[in-house]
Amino acid sequence: MNYLISVLPQLLEGAKITLQLFVFTLVGSIPLGILFAFALSNRLAVLRWPTQIYVWLMRGTPLLLQLIFVFYGLPLIGIVFDRFDAAIFAFILNYAAYFAEIFRGGIQSIPKGQYEAAQVLRLKPSQTITKIIIPQVFKITLPSVGNEVISLVKDTSLIYILGLSDVMRMGKIAMERDATLLPLAGVAVIYLCLTGIFTLILKKIETHYNYYR
Repeated sequence: MNYLISVLPQLLEGAKITLQLFVFTLVGSIPLGILFAFALSNRLAVLRWPTQIYVWLMRGTPLLLQLIFVFYGLPLIGIVFDRFDAAIFAFILNYAAYFAEIFRGGIQSIPKGQYEAAQVLRLKPSQTITKIIIPQVFKITLPSVGNEVISLVKDTSLIYILGLSDVMRMGKIAMERDATLLPLAGVAVIYLCLTGIFTLILKKIETHYNYYR
């Protein structure tokens, strides 16, 4: 226990990078996922087909491979990111694809009668989207979005491949330095705490919106 306490500051320093990546990914991927979801649901093939190809590529290849491609592959064509920006870029593109599919399902589950009612009320398309579609999609897809949020917490560990000092890498450094597996136990506790906290927050949000059933 004393050893774990001694390495805890090092692990918590790494957890800051983990949380930063988590927040930036959510802030970037959810709005992008909503835009892609509307593109997937659009009747115009010029919007739908490119988005379907993008989603297929992002969901069909490992996130680890995407991280390597963004950081090591894109510089070959003159696009250079630093390590943390490369991680953010890859994570946002990957998770936006998953959120797009989730939100697409929510959009398509809304009864057509509600769109007709919006036309009768002479709502503008922007008003229909913001006041009718998005609030319902948010409520319908909340459990699925919550699952992706929890997955994101754990997927942040993949950035060790870029040499970023996240909680996983800091634990690995301590393990190799001190020749003990105990730092990995500390890493596991931190991930469990993070997933537990976000699970509770998501449950609170779901309970709040259950009021409107």
